[in-house]
Amino acid sequence: MAAYPVTPVRTVRTEIAGIPRTITLKLEGHSPWRSVKGRTALSLIRSVAGDLTAPDATVVESTSGNLGLALSAICRDLGLRFIAVVDHRQSPVIQQAIEANGGELDWVRTPDDATTHLQDRLARVRELERDLPHAVWPNQYENDANWRIHETWTAPEFDAQVTHRAQALFAGVSTGGTLAGLSRHFRRTRPGLRIVAVDVRGSTVFGGVPRPRTLTGIGAGRRSAFLTRASTDDVLLVDERQAVACCHTLRADTGTAVGGSSGAVLAGCLEYLYRHPEVRHALCLCPDLGDHYGPTVYHPAWLDRMGLPSEAHRLRHRTGAACPGFEPVDDITPAPSAPSEEDASR
Repeated sequence: MAAYPVTPVRTVRTEIAGIPRTITLKLEGHSPWRSVKGRTALSLIRSVAGDLTAPDATVVESTSGNLGLALSAICRDLGLRFIAVVDHRQSPVIQQAIEANGGELDWVRTPDDATTHLQDRLARVRELERDLPHAVWPNQYENDANWRIHETWTAPEFDAQVTHRAQALFAGVSTGGTLAGLSRHFRRTRPGLRIVAVDVRGSTVFGGVPRPRTLTGIGAGRRSAFLTRASTDDVLLVDERQAVACCHTLRADTGTAVGGSSGAVLAGCLEYLYRHPEVRHALCLCPDLGDHYGPTVYHPAWLDRMGLPSEAHRLRHRTGAACPGFEPVDDITPAPSAPSEEDASR
């Protein structure tokens, strides 16, 4: 497989509670598959490669968006049929991209206000796995290949790009695989680094009562199979409106547009920095960019349905979030010394 380019980082400066802070963003949306889920998808497919030898083998997976897009591209390149089991919350841009890659969409018609989107998708995946000959479910929710790739590849790459002594790392959770892998690596290499999980209210990754959610790519309707008590030092639940406000503020101030889950990570980081004045340098794993969110996070009609104004300065004020301005410290910069994907998989 060709060398996988290093995803870049960008450092921004902000001021919270009168204290200058520095935040390094790892922009996974610059990967060939436009999100961190490209790494996950590669690992998942490798883990089930032995089951994909039949001429009519079909990969089936439940997805809220980015993993399905990455799997569709990989399956296209491998000549495999791919079925993405999705619900109505998925971005129309991602839907079109999956189909452009030759993937098929299998819709679960769950009501808008339901909290069972994931459970309904999983039930449909099990039906397809039972009914289709040579159907293979990589199962991103329980397959250890999910977190291992981030321990051996994503985390070492990010580690090599960090030039300052960071004090806290923030990552969003859905299956929990990305954070679990990051945590395993950084616990060894930077034992003083605080590992903070960011989730959205209404998610049950860490338990609690589910409630309807709007953003995709973060949160889930079940507990993570990968995260343990030792994986994190803290868990922050953010409001989806704060996540959206951070997306717009970052774009307005720096020109970098990130996706909704990345906005949630940034919102959690800002909240944590407000509570912890001793933390001056932070790291954020941003799963994707904003190019798939034109019809949602960055669309005035969608914002109106959320009860939010479309102007960044009004969003900042309306949400009541600690969402100060951002000043770019440097350009988007990859680190040529970061490990290649081939090195990471050995």
